[in-house]
Amino acid sequence: MNESALAVEHLFRHQSGRMIATLTRIFGPRRLDLAEEVVQDALLKALELWPFQGIPENPSAWLIQVAKNRALDAIRREASLAEKLPEVARAFSETTSSLTQDELADDQLAMMFLCCHPSLAPELQVALTLKTVAGFSVREIARAFLAQETAIAQRLVRGKRQIRELHIEFEIPSGRELLTRLDSVLAVLYLLFNEGYAAHEGESLLRADLAEEAIRLARLVARERTTDVPKTRALLALLLLQASRFPARVNAEGDLFLLRDQDRTLWDRGLIAEGLMQLDRSAQGDELTRYHLEAGIAAHHAIAASYDDTNWAEITDLYDQLFKMTPSPVIALNRAIALSRWKGPEAGLSAIAEIENHPALAGYHLLPATLGELWSELGDREKAAAYYQAALECPANEPERRLIQERLANSRKAAPLSNV
Repeated sequence: MNESALAVEHLFRHQSGRMIATLTRIFGPRRLDLAEEVVQDALLKALELWPFQGIPENPSAWLIQVAKNRALDAIRREASLAEKLPEVARAFSETTSSLTQDELADDQLAMMFLCCHPSLAPELQVALTLKTVAGFSVREIARAFLAQETAIAQRLVRGKRQIRELHIEFEIPSGRELLTRLDSVLAVLYLLFNEGYAAHEGESLLRADLAEEAIRLARLVARERTTDVPKTRALLALLLLQASRFPARVNAEGDLFLLRDQDRTLWDRGLIAEGLMQLDRSAQGDELTRYHLEAGIAAHHAIAASYDDTNWAEITDLYDQLFKMTPSPVIALNRAIALSRWKGPEAGLSAIAEIENHPALAGYHLLPATLGELWSELGDREKAAAYYQAALECPANEPERRLIQERLANSRKAAPLSNV
């Protein structure tokens, strides 16, 4: 991808959601398609001109100006929108001069709650938010859901049609409705961060722009008085603590370093401190969510002086609680890995035996890779090699595949393939 295309992709991530939210407030939710069309036109214009004219000195302002012009053109085409012309001019003039003002943040928060209206099915809520607020492409959403692109495209069309038919308002709800829709908002941010934390396929393990966007939106939700509740703080704590390890997870060549092998001096201590503070604030009240438990696990890793000094017993207990709350074979696998660090590889293998044939883990590369590591630790190189080979036959991103190939070549240097 050339420099111009990379610049446009970066701007798409950081500006499209803000511009779509502002235009949706002005045009109304019934014209969400129009808002998306205007922003898409601006991005296509950048892809068309920048390779020949060069990237503008202020690319964000250039993009916003083009979107403004497209919006004004759309208003002139639709007589019913004529009264919106001054508002578009004012809003985008302010946007150009200040990209971080409270009005823009409020627009995006309202946009998230629009997409997460309880009348919409959960899969529509998530897809709409990822597309309109976070700037996901249809392909990326399909990959995150392990679904076909055509199915996701149809899902988005259906969601926008229901917004029109149900006359859903562009607003931040209140009372019980707010708390109901907040669960969907937090679930979307969790998914967005996870896609940035470990891309499902391709050359890159980390997609920092997606993770950073999830953190930015989570901070936005936590900043709003009505959505500043313990589970919001717990999710924000989790994202910050996980992101603190980014500098140590891959090297300049894109090779993956597992938790045991990471240089902990590279961890972002500022993010760790902020994450621990948010986790402490999330302890207020009686509600215990999966975000609290996962943030607790991440906190134990963050405060451990070394991999061997990690409190694996406490982490195993947290996974036990998490599994009771959200039964999942992936959680059970991570719990088995933590157990193997606490009580030895035999204990891990015994725990994995209970879930090894679970259909949800078919094709999940971390299952055979972990079995390969545990058998390698026990000295059975033949079994280890067989499981590594099975892991290579499963979908994985390139850094993970290179690591598995390395383990296959030298199983004596193995370590569990998980950041439990």
